Amino acid sequence: MKRNIGRIDKADFPKLELEDIEVKIDTGAFTSSIHCTDVTIENDYLKCRFLDEEHPQYHNKEFIFDQYDVKIVKSSNGESQTRYRIHTEILLFGKKHPIFLTLSDRKEMKFPVLLGRNFLTKKFVVDINKTNLSHKLKAKQK
Repeated sequence: MKRNIGRIDKADFPKLELEDIEVKIDTGAFTSSIHCTDVTIENDYLKCRFLDEEHPQYHNKEFIFDQYDVKIVKSSNGESQTRYRIHTEILLFGKKHPIFLTLSDRKEMKFPVLLGRNFLTKKFVVDINKTNLSHKLKAKQK
């Protein structure tokens, strides 16, 4: 059964050591993405840091991935970009879900994470009149 999710929320990414990260639900986007800095490839390992120094949850930890791939993503302005993509977990409504995230410079964007249709399909129905449904449930359970 699909669960309602609002147009924005806050989610945890346990494997990335990130909690209460603002996410924008975007049914116009196919892929999901996360703000990432210092992305490099060394000896076939992907290295990066999530968020940036201005973000309150920034922890300056370098993450190293031995499993990743490259995707071509069409941005909202119609330009194609080549992005690295990782597989991780997102925690919403008290449940862990597998998710593919492309690594993107979202510094100029209000939300560091964008959740697209590929993740939302078969799990959620978007109610644009609601916000923070998962985060409110998490706060209530504490």
